[in-house]
Amino acid sequence: MAKPKCKLTAAQKLEKAKFMTIFINGKQKRVRRPVLIDGLTLDEFYLRNAAPIALHQDGRWECIAEAEQGDIAFTDANDAENQKSS
Repeated sequence: MAKPKCKLTAAQKLEKAKFMTIFINGKQKRVRRPVLIDGLTLDEFYLRNAAPIALHQDGRWECIAEAEQGDIAFTDANDAENQKSS
């Protein structure tokens, strides 16, 4: 006779919510879910809402000019460099 399944405890539910399952080379792997704020990743949210002073303090000088124009759609410095060279 098969053992009946038991319900998850509150701690197990919280632990399960922190991870997601992805497939790599045909095998399942558990990875942490990306942290989202209002549906945006942390970097994208930061770049959209940061003041030029905060960008300068964090060393993101290439984003300061974009922030002054009000047109930030970059998620990291590499995208900003690619956009400038075009």
